[in-house]
Formats: sequence, structure tokens, C-alpha cells
Amino acid sequence: MADAAIRAKASPLLSLLALGNFVVGMGVFVVIGIVTPIAEGLGISKSDAGILITSYSIAYAVLSPIGAALTGRMRRRTVLAAALGLFCIGTLVSAMAGSLTILTLSRLIVALGAALYTPLSAGVAVAITAPEQRGRALAQVFGGITLAQVVGVPLGAWMAYRFGWHAPFFLVSFLTAICMIVLIRMIPRDIHVPSGSVTAIFGTLANVRLMLAVSFTATLMASVYVVFTYFGPIIETSAGLSPETRSLYFVLFGIGAVGGNYVGGFLSDRFGPIRTLILVCVAHMAFLPLFSVMPWNPWLLALLVLVWSSFAWCFMPPQQSRLVAMAPEMAALALALNAAMLYLGIAIGSAVAAQLLAWGGLPVLGVAAGIAATCALLHLLLSIWVSGRKAAI
Repeated sequence: MADAAIRAKASPLLSLLALGNFVVGMGVFVVIGIVTPIAEGLGISKSDAGILITSYSIAYAVLSPIGAALTGRMRRRTVLAAALGLFCIGTLVSAMAGSLTILTLSRLIVALGAALYTPLSAGVAVAITAPEQRGRALAQVFGGITLAQVVGVPLGAWMAYRFGWHAPFFLVSFLTAICMIVLIRMIPRDIHVPSGSVTAIFGTLANVRLMLAVSFTATLMASVYVVFTYFGPIIETSAGLSPETRSLYFVLFGIGAVGGNYVGGFLSDRFGPIRTLILVCVAHMAFLPLFSVMPWNPWLLALLVLVWSSFAWCFMPPQQSRLVAMAPEMAALALALNAAMLYLGIAIGSAVAAQLLAWGGLPVLGVAAGIAATCALLHLLLSIWVSGRKAAI
């Protein structure tokens, strides 16, 4: 529990943590927008360049809980600064890479830095705010990642096409270094975030109640990425092949993500995490199948993208709040596992989408994603039942 002095400084600290997540989010998601320049620059195929996303997701999923456990006894400020340092070094190596092998290895360093920083930033947000403000605090900190999709990814893509694919990585490494310096000066030394040990990971994995709750993140994100993996081609069926038009829809998705993230925090504080998560699942069940009804009027498609993306990123604050409430004594480890499940869901959803695309083409993706969202709702309800309705709600 944070003391009064730390809580008095909560607002600027939350903004600083969000800034760190912004540069992390830009460094991670910019790869999605510059696959073509990377492939052309390294003389490889786009499918080969896609290994960067897959390898990062797997590395993050594995390293997040392990990193949280190994650094559990270290000062939180030290871990946050070290995480940004690793992220800065990894991104700088990415910027100077001359082969796919070096670039892929550099993304593993980046994944370690991000896997340490993002879950811990959420844990610090919980530690420096009152329980009744927890959802909004988590939304503010996680909002840095969603904001990166609005500003950072389009900016990085523009730089890559204008100055070469190395340019956005140089920018991210520079911004990360600045953020690390400011963070060292501003984050108090005495912030305490409950953490676990390496052996605690195995105990957590054996905790059916907690693991059912944590793995819900993977189930829901898998449903999202069944559609989002091929979001570009889906847009093109209704809005044409213009790169500028396609970029505009990605910006709309990012705007919806930012708004949805903050709405999720508000709803979590106002109505509770469980009710908010149920609403998110029902919304996905309603909206995702609509992506199989193509082509759409471009304006209606824009509205659909904006609303759907709001729900797609509405779930993280209530999910994080729920996990912290379930396991306050191991908050850092629970949040790290949640982050790992996020990327596990992305990997599963992308793999399923690739198989469905080869089998039935784009029209089957929306329906399949809707079915996956139904499975996510059933997963959530099972988790509530196992936890006990009174305790969960």
C-alpha cells in the first residue's frame, strides 16, 4: 500500500510510466507497419520478415513471468530503469542490424526489456493509487501503449518509407534513453510492489483459480487477432488499395483503442471488473462477425472499426484490477503472467487466422472470431464460477 507522500505524487508518476509504455509500444508495434520496408531492405520475403513478430511474442510470453520472479527482490525503480535500458540497447541493435538473424536476436533483447517494464509499470500504478482509483490508474499507464498505436506506429511507418526502415528504431532508442533518465530521477526508491520468486511461478501455475482468470486474456486476444492479423486486406475489400486510406483506418483503430482503454478503467471502477469484462465479451460477439459481411460502405466501416477497437482494448484495466484483487500478495507475478497471456493470445489468434485464410479466405475470419469471442465469454463465466460468484463480483 502506498503511503500519503507517494500518493500525492501519483499523477506525474503515472504519466511518466505511461510515457515509458508509449516508447515501448512504439518500439514493439512499429514492426507491423514496416514489414515491407524491412523485407525490401534485407532482401527477404514478407513472410520471412513476419518471424520478427512471432519471435517477439513468444519471447515476451516466456520472459515476462520469469523476469518478474528473478527481479522480485530488486528495487522497483532499478528494475524499471534496467528494463528501459535493455529495451534501448535492443532497439539500437535493431537499427544497426544488417541481417534477419541479427534483427531477430535484437528483438529478443527488446522483448526482455518490455516484458520487465510493462507489467511492473502496472504494479507500480496499483501501489501508488487508492483502491477505488485503481482502474483509472491502470488505464492511464496502459494508455501509453494504445497511444503508441495512434501516433507512434504511423510516425514510424512514415519514417521507414521516407528515410529507411532503420530510422524508426533509432528514434525509439533515443526516446527510450530520455525516458529512462527522467524515470531514474522521478520514481521514488521506496515503492513496494508485491512479487514472487522463481519457485512461486510453479505454485501460481498450479493455482487453478488464478490461472483460469489470467488465461482469459489469451482467449479474448486470440479472438481479436483472428481478424486483426489480416486487418489490412479486410480494409482493402471495402476501401480500396490506397496506402493512405489503409493508414487512416489503422489510425482510427488506434483512436478507438485509446478511448476504449480509458473507458475500461472508468467502467471497472464504476461497475466492477467482472461486469465490464462480460460487456466486452458480448460486444466482441456482436461486432466481430460483421467483418465477414464485406464489402462495407467505407464510412460505415470506419464507424465499425472505431467502435470495435474501443471494445478490443477496453478489457485490460478491468482484467488487471481483477487479478490484483485476486492475488494481492503476488501482484507483480500475476500482472506479468497476464502480459504473457496477451502475447500468447496474439500468437494463437494469428496462427488460427492464417489457417482459416488458406481454407476459406477473408469472409470466414469474422465469423470465426465471433465464435472465439463466445468461447472467451464461456471462459470468463467458468472462471467466475470457480472463484465463487460473491468473491469475483
